[in-house]
Amino acid sequence: MTSPITVLQQFPVPRPTTNPYLIMLADHLRAVPGVTVLNFTWMTAFRGRYDVFHVHWPEILGTGNGALKSLARQVLTVLLLVRLAATRTPIVRTVHNVELPSGLNRRQRALLRLIDRRTAHRITLNTTTTLPAGQDSTLIPHGHYREWFARYARAEAIAGRLGYFGLVRRYKGVETLLDAFDHLATRDAEVSLRIGGRPSTPELQATVEGLVTRPARTLLDLHFLSDAELVDIATGAELVVLPYRFMHNSGSTLAALSLDRPVLVPDNEVNRALEAEVGPGWVHRFTGELDAEDLTVALSAVRSTDRATPVFRDREWGLAATRHVEAYRRAIRSRPRRSEGLQA
Repeated sequence: MTSPITVLQQFPVPRPTTNPYLIMLADHLRAVPGVTVLNFTWMTAFRGRYDVFHVHWPEILGTGNGALKSLARQVLTVLLLVRLAATRTPIVRTVHNVELPSGLNRRQRALLRLIDRRTAHRITLNTTTTLPAGQDSTLIPHGHYREWFARYARAEAIAGRLGYFGLVRRYKGVETLLDAFDHLATRDAEVSLRIGGRPSTPELQATVEGLVTRPARTLLDLHFLSDAELVDIATGAELVVLPYRFMHNSGSTLAALSLDRPVLVPDNEVNRALEAEVGPGWVHRFTGELDAEDLTVALSAVRSTDRATPVFRDREWGLAATRHVEAYRRAIRSRPRRSEGLQA
C-alpha cells in the first residue's frame, strides 16, 4: 500500500487568468487516491506540511510588481529554499521553457540557478527537451484541451480567416504576422485576420496597432481573452497562425488542435513530431520568418487536404496525473540526507 502524498503546487487558488494546464493538472491530481494538492501562498509554503514542492515557472517566485516587491520575493524564496533543505522536501520542476526569460537581473538569475541546483526531479513535456547529464526526469506529454473547451460554443470557420490567440510577446512574432498578412491581402481579397491576446507591454501594443494597414479586414482583441473568446477566435479561423520566432512547448498549438483547427507553426523537431502524432493536414510548418507565401501555401494545403479528427497520444489528463505522482515519489525517494542541506 502506498503512503499518502501532499504536493504544494507553485500557483495560487485559480483565477480567471490562470493557465488551464495548471487547473486541469491539479484537478486530476486530486482525483488520484491518497494525493492532496495545496495551492501556493507564502504562508502555506512556510507553515504548511507537504512532501513535494512542484515548480512550473520558477522565475515568478522572484518577480514582483516593482523593484521593492521583487527584492522581497527574492528574499522569501531564499528563505523557502532553506526551509525545503532543512525539511528534506524535494523540488520537482516542469520544464515548460528551455531558455531563461528575457529581462532578468543578476539576482534573479542567481536565484534561478539556486533553484535549479535544489531541483530533485524534472518533468519534460516532449522528447526533444534536453537536460544536462545526470538529471533525473520523467516525460509527461502536455495534455490536450478537449474537455476544457467542450462547454463553449464553437463558431463557423470563415473562409480566408487567419487567427492568432495567446499572450502577445516579442518572440511570438505577431508583428511578422501582420506584415505577412498585409502582403497577402494585396493579392487576395478574401483573407482577413483576427488577433486576440494581451500584449506584454504598452509599447508592444502600440506597435501592433500601428502595423494594422487594413482595419476593415483586421480585428484586434488586445486584452486577456476569456475562454469563450479564445474558442470564438480559434474556431472562427480557417487557419490558426502561431508565428513564433522560437517555439518549444506551445499550449496554444494544442488548444487549436483540440478545437479541430489546423495550425501554421515554426518548422522544428517538436512540431514535426506533433504533425506525425495528430495526423495529416493539421500541422503546417514554415521556416525562417513568416511571410505571405507561407500563408498562401498553408491555406491551399488546408483546403486541399481531407482531415480526420486529430489524434492525441498519451495526452489524457488522468494518465498525466498518475505519471506526476510517480515522479513525485521518485523525487521523495531520492531526497538528500539532512546533512547535505543547500549543497544538494
